[in-house]
Amino acid sequence: MIMQQHPRSPSLRRRRLSAELRRARIEVPLTAVQAARELGWAVGKLSMIENAETKSVKPADLDKLLDLYKVDDAEKRGALHQLARDAKERGWWAKYKDVFRNETLPDFEAEASNLRTYEAQVIPGLLQIPEYTEAIFHGARYANQEEVKRQVDARMARRDILTRFDPVHLRAVIDEAAFHRLIGGKEVMLQQLRYLLHMAQMPHIDVQVLPFSKGAHAGLTAPFVIMSFPSPLDPTIVCVPTLTDALYLEEPDVVESYSATFGDIQGSASSSSESAAFIKAHIDHLESN
Repeated sequence: MIMQQHPRSPSLRRRRLSAELRRARIEVPLTAVQAARELGWAVGKLSMIENAETKSVKPADLDKLLDLYKVDDAEKRGALHQLARDAKERGWWAKYKDVFRNETLPDFEAEASNLRTYEAQVIPGLLQIPEYTEAIFHGARYANQEEVKRQVDARMARRDILTRFDPVHLRAVIDEAAFHRLIGGKEVMLQQLRYLLHMAQMPHIDVQVLPFSKGAHAGLTAPFVIMSFPSPLDPTIVCVPTLTDALYLEEPDVVESYSATFGDIQGSASSSSESAAFIKAHIDHLESN
């Protein structure tokens, strides 16, 4: 399999720049109100920079902040200016803006080092084949073939994070219900399961099946994704998909709760080897019927 390079996420770099500037202000120390007064800015402008709500920070504004915060180290100043420049770059998903709209999941996926996902109804998006994805969108309210194609192309582009030079580590727990739902029909489902089994054999991908026999379990809720990042400056994020968008949760106690829930779900699921045997058996069943 060809390993591909992948652009880093401007959204995460904005967050990192904001965290560095906020930390520098606190170390002075200055409150946000005091810093804004010293700069002659509205407090709202500084707040937007510190909360990564502005798409770019002008070099002159960045220099004013660094001067005020007494950041004199030339190397660090240069690194922060580079971060500010890089934060304006667009990732691959910019060309799918009409598909993702304000959806930032591709941003975070591109920067993450570890993804933990739980799905109850379908195979996780990062592990889907085009025909399976297309069938999902046709089953929803996407009647226009061109729009469906854009949706499928965008989802397939997201899969590159699993085959790039430094792939994301993916742990997926999939409820058994997803295997009994013949999305796209028997032949599409067979292709999908073969692909899933192939990807599950990759060293950076772990797939577990949560069997019906477990009965009640901690995952009787909405599906979710937990995204962890290589830098300690980037806190873990939980993504909970909704019908039209997604919720992004960063509060430590909320993230901890989802992490504990994922651990419980993993504990209820079959092991990776048992899950591979389950998928293979399901493939054999479909082939013989």
